[in-house]
Amino acid sequence: MIKVSVKWQKELFQDVEIDTSLPPYVFKGQLFELTGVPPERQKIMVKGGILKDDADWSTVGVKKGQKLMMMGTADEIVKAPEKGPVFIEDLPEEEQVIAVGHSAGLFNLGNTCYMNSTLQCLHSVPELKSSLIKYSNAGRSDVDQTSHMLTVATRDLFSELDKSVKAVAPMQFWMVLRKKYPQFGQLQNSTFMQQDAEECWTQLLYTLSQSLRSAGSSENPDAVKDLFGIDLVSRVHCQESGEESSEAESVYSLKCHISHEVNHLAEGLKHGLKSEIDKVSPSLGRSAIFLKESRINSLPRYLTIQFVRFFWKRESNQKAKILRKVDYPLELDVFDLCSDDLRKQLEAPRLLLRNEEGKKLGLKPKEKSSDSADKDVKMSDAEGTSTGNDAQSSVTPQEDAPSSDKETQMTGIYDLVAVLTHKGRSADSGHYVAWVKQESGKWIEYDDDNPIVQRDEDILKLSGGGDWHMAYICMYKARVVPM
Repeated sequence: MIKVSVKWQKELFQDVEIDTSLPPYVFKGQLFELTGVPPERQKIMVKGGILKDDADWSTVGVKKGQKLMMMGTADEIVKAPEKGPVFIEDLPEEEQVIAVGHSAGLFNLGNTCYMNSTLQCLHSVPELKSSLIKYSNAGRSDVDQTSHMLTVATRDLFSELDKSVKAVAPMQFWMVLRKKYPQFGQLQNSTFMQQDAEECWTQLLYTLSQSLRSAGSSENPDAVKDLFGIDLVSRVHCQESGEESSEAESVYSLKCHISHEVNHLAEGLKHGLKSEIDKVSPSLGRSAIFLKESRINSLPRYLTIQFVRFFWKRESNQKAKILRKVDYPLELDVFDLCSDDLRKQLEAPRLLLRNEEGKKLGLKPKEKSSDSADKDVKMSDAEGTSTGNDAQSSVTPQEDAPSSDKETQMTGIYDLVAVLTHKGRSADSGHYVAWVKQESGKWIEYDDDNPIVQRDEDILKLSGGGDWHMAYICMYKARVVPM
């Protein structure tokens, strides 16, 4: 054991002991405690150069009282944080919602999963929430009291969901819903009966469309129609008489009809836009069969699709469910379902979208040809189909983007943002669940009061064919481009 002095920067450490029976890295550990310089940064000058960790002290030739020189910088002293760790539970509840990344679940009040799943899907539409926030407690003179109360209850419940991470009991909404639509209050053996989620969705949207309608004719007359309304133009033809006419109508959803021929949503939608109707033929003077073929003539911001899984079984006199598997895409292109006029309006926006996507891949932009520009941008039926707006409604402000003077146009391409599923073989029982895509891109399964994180691949497994959850309603958000 010998003692030496060590000079480091402006400091001199006296009587530092060296145990020559131990390797030099032990000595470096001593110096680390004195100086804060990690051993790997230490350079100690000795005879013959720099002291190595595994050197033999007998060959180094260090003598008692010798002054050694050390170079190296110390680690920065880690300062204690000014604030201690903050746990999510200690944050204000509104900040907890942001930290968690999704809003709260809804308690089941007794077979109310049909209502909870509907509310969670519609709650995911920010433009609908914005319209509700502007709705006055005073209501409107042309809206009945129960419709007004249901609109206020929807607004207040959505606001509560946005501020809460703990499950919310939608008691006030449920009471008003039953008052407005008594069928949702049906009892069986003193218990509230399971109801149809699609019926709840339709009735709620209808009520909101009446309440949120603008009074000024220069404004958008119907916020709900702008968000969800689909204008259809139909050709009605009688093969027997040769009579032909056209019809126009507005709907809030497209139907995906399911048969043994339907394996994919695109096929089901095409079937849903064709129907046979029995009506009086003026030229024949009697009833005849007319074929009605519809096309989409305007596009909504949010496209709702209902899978027609429930039907009335005459032989058993009860509602039955079709369990057949029908695949649906995360990205849906409805161009093939549009009218000719709408297709022309979609050409330029679709070309722009394709060029923007091509830029990201390093591809050269395509130019519009004399043929349809859609040849470059149209997707295959296996991927889906697409919708569009008329000249006025296809140009809408881009609400998700920062404020800009630019306007946006529909492309006919949609992205899946919500799925409402039904689990069980019986139409009058089973369980409804909402699967909703968050702004962050992650999916949340809202099973009443229990939100669960899911993946894209989990969402595509909801296509049916067994006893698992199967898609009953899909909601797609329009992909728009600035023009």
